[in-house]
Amino acid sequence: MTLQGKSVAVLIAPRGTEEPEFSKPKQAIEEAGGKVTVVSFEAGVARTVNSDLDEGGSYTIDKTFAEVKADDFDGLVVPGGTVGADKLRGSADAIDFIRAFFDQKKPVAAICHAPWTLIEADVLEGRSLTSYPTLKVDIENAGGKWINEEVVVDNGLITSRDPNDLPAFCAKLVEEVAAGVGAGLAAGN
Repeated sequence: MTLQGKSVAVLIAPRGTEEPEFSKPKQAIEEAGGKVTVVSFEAGVARTVNSDLDEGGSYTIDKTFAEVKADDFDGLVVPGGTVGADKLRGSADAIDFIRAFFDQKKPVAAICHAPWTLIEADVLEGRSLTSYPTLKVDIENAGGKWINEEVVVDNGLITSRDPNDLPAFCAKLVEEVAAGVGAGLAAGN
């Protein structure tokens, strides 16, 4: 499956985003021929973490939230990491950016704690998804149906539980971005 000509935004929260949940989807998109734009709060370089505590790699931030809009991309990846997801959900700019992908019915992939951002964006009503198990009640309280599977796809929304699910998550991410617009992804559908 090829992503030639496709552009995907991958979010990063400095000293908070989980390394493999950032690097593996980024790598999968690039290996499939897609273009990745790393998006964050401010320009510069961001470090990821491993298991929320240990330092991960360093990555150049390509654009800030102020410099991008969902119109510029064919899909979005929101990596997890407890601290990273919490930083993202606390940013109105990040939440507005995420919500715009739902409004435009574009594929969104969220893994581990990243569904916290989807709760904040108020886009889970009636959707099936998965996450790190401790988010189950949060997702249900936001109107979503939590399913304990390695990857759940609901009309262009791709979710997985943790780094162990990355092979299935990355495969579905590439498949959904290649397919294009998710028919039922718009918020409120």
